[in-house]
Amino acid sequence: MNKAVFLDRDGTLIEEVNYLKKKEEISLFPETKKALLNLKESGYLNIIITNQSGIARGYFDENDLASVHCELRKILTENGEELIDGIYYSPYHTKGIVDKYTKESNFRKPGTGMIDQAVKEFSIDINKSFLVGDSITDMLCAENAGLKKILVKTGYGERDYDKCREKNIIPDFYAGNIYDASDYIINYN
Repeated sequence: MNKAVFLDRDGTLIEEVNYLKKKEEISLFPETKKALLNLKESGYLNIIITNQSGIARGYFDENDLASVHCELRKILTENGEELIDGIYYSPYHTKGIVDKYTKESNFRKPGTGMIDQAVKEFSIDINKSFLVGDSITDMLCAENAGLKKILVKTGYGERDYDKCREKNIIPDFYAGNIYDASDYIINYN
């Protein structure tokens, strides 16, 4: 079985942009590529899981998102090797305007649908895996899936740290950024 790091996208790997819909809006954190390379070299699968309610809300469509993810994969390539093994997204939201996506779904974090699907497709051992994110929603998702939780200060991380503590959802590690998170993971145990 494989070990994996499940990664939130916006605010964790790239700058938070409300409803990012164009590839030109991607702004990678400076330490992202090195962090992902280190994880890959340490035997981890890097899997992005991201809520994309902008699809349900009609701000962009799945083709726009595919273009963004294609560009992100290109950016996150080192010496011809892709640093991202999989990308899963949830287009759902209960307050959408696109009927097909306006509903509750276990695929939307803090639900575990995206993780469950990746676990099956990549034969992942949850007990050896982590989730890195910048929000209380990410930490709840990690807890629901039985993953070790790492909250990064980037994105909404500083804001949500107190929310996590108030709800007694304590991250296993509070990292300055994705690189610090990768260092913790590599040196875990």
